[in-house]
Amino acid sequence: MNYQKIVKTIFSMGFLLLTFLVFHETVMAQDSAYFIGPRDVLSVTVYAGGEEQLKVRMTVTARGMINVPFIGSLKAEGRTTSELESLITKPMATDYFVNPEVNVNILEYHSLRYYISGAVSSPGLYEMRSKTTLMRLIAKAGGVLPDRGNLAYILRDSTEQIAKGQNVEKLLSHKEPKKANLKKLLDEGDMSHDMPLQSGDVVYIPLEKAMKAESKIYVEGEVRSPGIYDYRPGLTALNACIMAGGFGRFAAPNRTRIIRKRNGRQKIIRIDLNEVKMGRIPDVELKPGDMINVPETWL
Repeated sequence: MNYQKIVKTIFSMGFLLLTFLVFHETVMAQDSAYFIGPRDVLSVTVYAGGEEQLKVRMTVTARGMINVPFIGSLKAEGRTTSELESLITKPMATDYFVNPEVNVNILEYHSLRYYISGAVSSPGLYEMRSKTTLMRLIAKAGGVLPDRGNLAYILRDSTEQIAKGQNVEKLLSHKEPKKANLKKLLDEGDMSHDMPLQSGDVVYIPLEKAMKAESKIYVEGEVRSPGIYDYRPGLTALNACIMAGGFGRFAAPNRTRIIRKRNGRQKIIRIDLNEVKMGRIPDVELKPGDMINVPETWL
């Protein structure tokens, strides 16, 4: 095995383990400052006169509301448990009980959701107790695989699409991802590349073979900036033409060709990118090495 690859793997695994141990206590310490969100499950208990007067279990609605007996609808989203206890205590003390004590506990955390896939040990959906970072999510997913690539793609507000069965690579063709340099973060320990994540983020880490230098696409013909461009998972023919500056004045997008070479054989895919732009037909997802040719109009 390549010596450098052994060192890289050992460093990455050790660094991830250290990060997980360091951040474990931090994450748990942050629970008290957790802000309640949609889908969280709460327990509300009211004590008065030395006895338990009320105990209810409730789920925060998609709009961030809960329905408390005696009081009615309250906004729970964005509040800590302490803030919600104070909000409930005031009307309880005014109209129902003498010196009530209100306890709010979070039974299930569901509002902070992140999805990670690709070259990690345990890809999937993760629900966290506090806001997280790329490094923490990778650690939660068991660390990266030895043959991971050097980039991570981050898609905002995308966990719902994944939950509905959308493919990550398809999402990449419709959204512009943020990119994180894993070589800097994992191999060199540069924490400035540990990007903060937002609830709803999807993280995709391709395998190394999909990220090699030869993973390029070629755009030629009647586009404003023909040339060689980096391939990324989910890239489509129309998006590639947009990357190349858009269509030229004499372009005929309706006769676009995609030339694909595999195992010494050439395949030509014809596509009308005018129809794609108008949403009438689906775009074609590209493969590394594809060449897109936009011909001139016959007029």
